[in-house]
Amino acid sequence: MSLEFELCPGRPIGGDHPCFIIAEIGQNHQGSMDIAKQMIRMAKECGADCAKFQKSELEHKFNKKALERPYTSKHSWGVTYGDHKRYLEFSHEQYKELYKFAQEVGIFFTASGMDEMAVEFLHKLNVPFFKVGSLDTNNLPYLEKAAKKGRPMVISSGMQSMQTMRDVYKTVKPINTKFCFLQCTSSYPLEPEDANLRIITEFKKEFPDIPIGYSGHETGIAISIAAVAMGAKVLERHVTLDKSWKGNDHQASLEPNELQELVHSIRTVEKAFGSSIKRLLPSEMACHNKLGKSIVAKVTIAAGTALTLNMMTVKVSEPKGIEPEDIFELVGKQVKVNIEADETITDGMIENYSKKS
Repeated sequence: MSLEFELCPGRPIGGDHPCFIIAEIGQNHQGSMDIAKQMIRMAKECGADCAKFQKSELEHKFNKKALERPYTSKHSWGVTYGDHKRYLEFSHEQYKELYKFAQEVGIFFTASGMDEMAVEFLHKLNVPFFKVGSLDTNNLPYLEKAAKKGRPMVISSGMQSMQTMRDVYKTVKPINTKFCFLQCTSSYPLEPEDANLRIITEFKKEFPDIPIGYSGHETGIAISIAAVAMGAKVLERHVTLDKSWKGNDHQASLEPNELQELVHSIRTVEKAFGSSIKRLLPSEMACHNKLGKSIVAKVTIAAGTALTLNMMTVKVSEPKGIEPEDIFELVGKQVKVNIEADETITDGMIENYSKKS
């Protein structure tokens, strides 16, 4: 069983706990605080556990030339890439306002710290856990510094190899035991054949003492539901209010009706996990009583006769009798009474017979 820990106050993950569902707003807010708040409320109303953003301190995430690079994409919010990113980046004060709003709405709030200074800010903001985006998963100094803060960590694995994930584990584990890995493919939108959900199983084998989850960028909800069925204990999906909006992420994001259906479907699947004990359930009794079969005399059998297999058959009978799986136990047993052909054979008709437990 994977290690269990509280990802957020009062909300453990791992083991038999419900999957923790993160609604990744990222920068799909279009630079608008009003839209950001709408999305936080939407995430709560759809049943997600957490609303997540992306926080960057741009001069620490990008070098000068990267910020000055012309950005002519149809998704651009500025002439240069720096202008584009500044348009979408909320200030510290705005983050504090969003954090407070999420508390009022009643949903957990966090962000991916996209550089070391962003992690410092999020730590001061007192987010419940750090999300490590795939771009920083092989950034071992960053991981060390984040782990030393002592907050739980959710670490995506997009673009990484298994060996890199082993290195990440060895880096984080001695410092902070409260972390999990998410299977992730950094492709937007993700094609089904690249989801590689079997890696969830491999991660569970390779890292048996941490929870494993899934971060999906596919269209639709089927693959994410399958990930939970395969044991994902944290699920992250990008969300939007409108897939037609400007921005790279919207097309690979879920609109409110999809997010609501995803959450509902996951909770249904979790109920369906049920018990690992195979037995006749109370809910099956109606079917069993109506159509369950019993052992029936194939021919007339006189009292004192030792039963043979060709004297018996199996039918839906009235009344119910000895269960079909016990038929071989009856061979060689003597009957105490005359039994008519087609009559149900019951326990009381057989010498020295007790039903198998």
